[in-house]
Amino acid sequence: MAGPGPHPRASTRFLTGVPAKPEDGADVLAGVSMDQIAGRVLGSKTQLATLELALDGRDFAGSCGNGFSCAYTNTIAWANDTTPLPMENNPRAVFERLFGDSGSTDALARQLGSPDQIKLEQYLAAVRDVERRIQMTEKETDRQLPILEQPEGIPETFGEHAQLMYDLLALACETDLTRVATFMLGRELTGRTYAEIGVPDAHHPISHHQRDPGKLAKLTKINHYHVQLFSGFLNRLRTTPDGDGTLLDHAMIVYGAGMADSNAHASDNLPVLITGGGAGTGGHHIRYSPDTPLANLHLALLDKLGVPVESLGHATGLLPLDV
Repeated sequence: MAGPGPHPRASTRFLTGVPAKPEDGADVLAGVSMDQIAGRVLGSKTQLATLELALDGRDFAGSCGNGFSCAYTNTIAWANDTTPLPMENNPRAVFERLFGDSGSTDALARQLGSPDQIKLEQYLAAVRDVERRIQMTEKETDRQLPILEQPEGIPETFGEHAQLMYDLLALACETDLTRVATFMLGRELTGRTYAEIGVPDAHHPISHHQRDPGKLAKLTKINHYHVQLFSGFLNRLRTTPDGDGTLLDHAMIVYGAGMADSNAHASDNLPVLITGGGAGTGGHHIRYSPDTPLANLHLALLDKLGVPVESLGHATGLLPLDV
């Protein structure tokens, strides 16, 4: 059901199960997100408890939802009821957080140890490749876009940016630097354009298509592009060995959004994809009752992760995944 502040509510509710509280200021109120609950347990085994990534920056003052703090649309990760977590969109900053800023992979080699030198060299080769691509992006940014207030290390196109961030996320998993991550591909109310795929229009106005065939075609093109990039990430995980299988075999991935029909600001009947062997199911489409809270799914997934909790947001119980 649509209500006031549909965009900040959709963004905040997606992983917390709690809609945003109207407050245009510092007094924010939501709930802890499922990724942070998992990170408190799984993070004890890794260098980083959680990793929060995004493609959009946080410079969107005036485009955050009337009466709602920008904090609600700048993140999908919450440490607790009143602490939204910043999401990093600069690949250079993410790289240095994962691998340091020494300019060398020696530290990573010492950290990983050497039970398997061949696999270790594959790790390091992948890290060096991402570092090389970031350096190339920084050079291109300096040379071609000197007048833009754009942070160094952010590629010019959405696709290049997304692929680089997906690769950093895959490396973080492959090197076991973290086991829990969130990635916000698109910010609510985003005005991003997609000239690279022939859609120069801003995303948000297109999403309010009013059943116009032209706008629907453009929105479909954007959605297809997002899924293509996500598919590339899954293929990277599928082809990366991990223990007795692959990274995808041992992953649990939630892909979706906090809003279904954007034209109507509909917050029910959300399209959510669950993939990875860690989820334990796959290959089928399940429809649940329209009044089922999304947080029920999060409770079920946390249970599968070995991090059972009694409640999350407005959850009413564990969602059955094999119906």
